[in-house]
Amino acid sequence: MKGAQCMEQKKIPEIPQNIPPKVQECLCQNGGMEGLCNLIMSPETILKNSELFKALSDPFRIKILSLLSIQPLCVCIIREFLQISDTRLSYHLKKLSTQDLISGSSQGNWIIYTITERGGLALSLCMDPVIPSDGD
Repeated sequence: MKGAQCMEQKKIPEIPQNIPPKVQECLCQNGGMEGLCNLIMSPETILKNSELFKALSDPFRIKILSLLSIQPLCVCIIREFLQISDTRLSYHLKKLSTQDLISGSSQGNWIIYTITERGGLALSLCMDPVIPSDGD
């Protein structure tokens, strides 16, 4: 539900005086402060995105996503690569799984983890930018 952010505050924010002309122009095109209230993400969407970025905020979880972007892996390989305890790895896998960034499937006594499409998209935000060579 868009616009709920402003409704939580019970009133539409006032436009400050002395704002840059370009900002004023764009603000008018968007319907003023009320228009902005109707265009921003809903509080639910903001919270959901906040949780996603929290899941991406740990170096171990980024490494796990990076590993799984190469191939599906079992817990024992991920643990050995990261050199962390089972408990700590379980915690990180749960955080990633809860945000649908990875999925695990049982194969006998093993759980094989794979990166999801959402996980791949999230990981792409973390990648080093590709700098084109100048041909040298």
